[in-house]
Amino acid sequence: MSMFNAGSRELQERFDTGRMADRIETLLVKDVVGDNERAFIERVDMFFLATTDADGFPSCSYKGGDPGFVRVLDERTIAFPSYDGNGMFLSLGNVLGDGRVGMLFIDFAHPNRMRLNGVATIDPDDPLLPTWPEAQLVVRVAVSQVFPNCPRYVHRMERVERSPFVPEAGLPTPVPDWKRMAWAQDVLPQGDPARLG
Repeated sequence: MSMFNAGSRELQERFDTGRMADRIETLLVKDVVGDNERAFIERVDMFFLATTDADGFPSCSYKGGDPGFVRVLDERTIAFPSYDGNGMFLSLGNVLGDGRVGMLFIDFAHPNRMRLNGVATIDPDDPLLPTWPEAQLVVRVAVSQVFPNCPRYVHRMERVERSPFVPEAGLPTPVPDWKRMAWAQDVLPQGDPARLG
């Protein structure tokens, strides 16, 4: 089954890229994570996660952590933690509803990017949960497609500072300023360290 839809084919015909697209699909799109893809996934410290809501609207979110926070469990499965956020659970709510996800991994220091598509699941009792400090949930993705993506428009950047909010074992995680604002105080979850009373 081709990864291209009627709209893709229409544009490929218009710009005479159908042969190139077919070649890329044949040579580079895989349904397993190989050694090179594993090394790339496990060295990056962020990715973008695309999901679809119940009305068919796409949603895209940023996920960050320390290098290696996304783990390749085997050639067909990856996993990542869900840390404390704003409590909206837009992406993970979509995962519970539909499950299909698109992931875009980017290395800005050495311009490179890779896409991974699959079906995500969430098990509140996932045995990996305790292996990520302060993780609320673990998301596992059954890989259906993984492929490199042209890096030529990736701007070269360097990390200036690591986020102090990425949980680390044995270290207290700071409270974000927005949780201390008056509008948030009375609606914070019980047990949230930002609650003032």
